[in-house]
Amino acid sequence: MVNDTTLLLDLGGVSVIRVERLEDGTRRVHLATAEEAARACPECGAFAWKVKGTARTRPRDLPYGERGLVLLWHKRRWWCREPKCPRKSFTESVAQIPAGARITARLRQAAGRRVRDAGSTVIQAARDLHLSWPTVMGAFRTSAREVVDAPLPEVKVLGVDETRRGMTKWEQDAESGKWRLTRDRWHTGFVDAASHGGLLGQVEGRTVADVLAWLSTTPLTWRKNITHVAIDMSATYRAAIRTGLPDAIVVVDHFHVVQLANKMLSALRRRTTA
Repeated sequence: MVNDTTLLLDLGGVSVIRVERLEDGTRRVHLATAEEAARACPECGAFAWKVKGTARTRPRDLPYGERGLVLLWHKRRWWCREPKCPRKSFTESVAQIPAGARITARLRQAAGRRVRDAGSTVIQAARDLHLSWPTVMGAFRTSAREVVDAPLPEVKVLGVDETRRGMTKWEQDAESGKWRLTRDRWHTGFVDAASHGGLLGQVEGRTVADVLAWLSTTPLTWRKNITHVAIDMSATYRAAIRTGLPDAIVVVDHFHVVQLANKMLSALRRRTTA
């Protein structure tokens, strides 16, 4: 083993003690707690002054270089000095490596953003970062909530169209014996048709009630900002827009106009040929 002091880690709250290079090229990085707030009890917030013992953990971090990287965190276990605190002792933790965490926060964030922003599949991101599928999927759900919970951008032209997703599912009521629809194969999507074309929302179904249900979740000021709504030649969507966005101008998407013109031209050609 040889020391390699050229490796620097940008992990907030910890510092590098030393770096060892193993025979297979793997670097073992020894870390120590550098954040004073890590001595604060997570239960009562009182700063501890008496060390109970030491502990070593191996949190996993982002890949670095071609060879493997192993983190070994030497942290202390403290006695809580607050008599009324139910937690008598605790180990140090920092924002990047919370208590009980097996991977760093930046590794978890990178895993979620690979799926959310880079278009990677969950299994491919898990392979690239050497993580399990549930870990990456959980990171993606957390990362996706940042987008889902963000306020909707201002939209001038709203696009509404249907998308087929999966198969229809019916279930029979045990008491009445009647069948009811539990999963519709059609979804309605709402996009920014004039700007980036990004998806704003999606609901199951394609009825008037389904469209109005999604519009009711948007702020009134946001709906008033919409001047045009692009749809296909659907009477259902037109009725929903007339009710939910009465001041907006309904226009037919050019794709469906051209598609209908091509169908009519083909029908005329076949009739003339016959």
